[in-house]
Amino acid sequence: MTLRRRRGGRDAGWHLKLPAAGASRREIQLPLTDGAVPGELSDLVQAHARGSPLRLVAQIRTSRRVLALLGESGDSLAEVADDEVSAWTLGDSAAITQWREVEIELTGGDEELLREAGRELRLKGLQPAAGAAKLARAFGVSPQHHDGTQVDPCAAASDVVLAYLRVQFRELTALDPLVRRDEPDSVHQMRTTIRRMRSTLRAFRGVLRREDTEHLQEELKWLGGQLGGARDAEVLAARLAEGIRQTPVEQVIGPVRASAAEHFAAESRAAREEVLTTLGSRRYFSLLDDLDRLLADPPTTPVAGRPARDVLPADVARAYRRTARRMRHVSRVPTGQARDVALHETRKAAKQARYAGELVTPVIGKPAKRFTKRMKKVQSVLGEHQDAVIAQRVDRDLGMRAQLLGESAFTYGLLHERETEHAHELQARAARAWQRASRRKATRWLP
Repeated sequence: MTLRRRRGGRDAGWHLKLPAAGASRREIQLPLTDGAVPGELSDLVQAHARGSPLRLVAQIRTSRRVLALLGESGDSLAEVADDEVSAWTLGDSAAITQWREVEIELTGGDEELLREAGRELRLKGLQPAAGAAKLARAFGVSPQHHDGTQVDPCAAASDVVLAYLRVQFRELTALDPLVRRDEPDSVHQMRTTIRRMRSTLRAFRGVLRREDTEHLQEELKWLGGQLGGARDAEVLAARLAEGIRQTPVEQVIGPVRASAAEHFAAESRAAREEVLTTLGSRRYFSLLDDLDRLLADPPTTPVAGRPARDVLPADVARAYRRTARRMRHVSRVPTGQARDVALHETRKAAKQARYAGELVTPVIGKPAKRFTKRMKKVQSVLGEHQDAVIAQRVDRDLGMRAQLLGESAFTYGLLHERETEHAHELQARAARAWQRASRRKATRWLP
């Protein structure tokens, strides 16, 4: 993540580069201003700054020569930038470095052109750079260093668990600016990452001391809950809109679409404000600090140093048995709200078992991968069931409101009945998914 203020050239202004898929990065630009960092960009780096003031850490001067690659029609296909770079790092000890680098940026060409241009440069004696960020080179930071996220199949149990947590923590901080910018699906991804971390701390208490992680579990639960309103509003709005779209036009009676849109717009605004308040809170920053400390100095148990293959399957088995108990309990609960609650609890157990299987897959291999895939199916079907249950409540509430306003509640009744039938179907599908997930073929590797 790089935040810079650039003067000179065609793209003078404030630039924030954020991690994106693979080795690429996404860039946000704002006009050049004097003084402090613009608030919009300052907010986007708070997963790292956590309320601390931003300060200058380096100055970089680039002398650039640009060559345009044109197609037969004269259109620009790519630009080759040849840079002479000088960098001064600031702080307790200053350092000056100089280097030359060449960068190719597509302006209309395709990936094949990029590969050919790179091949041509290598034939002329240039070598691929270790990384794309000038700031990293100025500080002598190699992007290829071992970051603790790779897993050796013969690793100790603590190494495997901590590698998984590091990946999730990195994902959490990378998603933070996307959630602040209200990027599509970012809240959902952040909630999923939070759940993975919380499930890991709960499931692998044989590796990480329970008394030292309980507070983190509660704080992660709080954070996921704070994001829940935004996610629920997004999912339910789309679900209701699709339900109305599938309803014959003659059965859509009254201002159903407008009322639903108004309802979810208000909920979305309120949920959005709650999310932004949460991400700017001291409590959130303290949680990130606590996660940093956990990864830097993990509270491991005496068995944490033993081989992961010998220790971790027992934790996965415990999560699996919890899911099995809850599935058996569902069949004994009468149909209705009590069964809906029981199915929701089963879904949470299945999710924890899935994430536990996901964590051990690098050391167990195919058996754990098969187990994880089947537990994910159970979780997904039960998740659909929970969405249908919540949608029923929304349809009922909107129908009652329409009736009190003197409007027809007919369409909401149809939607409610459709969701009720769908929920019953999903219960049967969940039973079949569990039957497959609990077969010996998927679980025989568990102790």
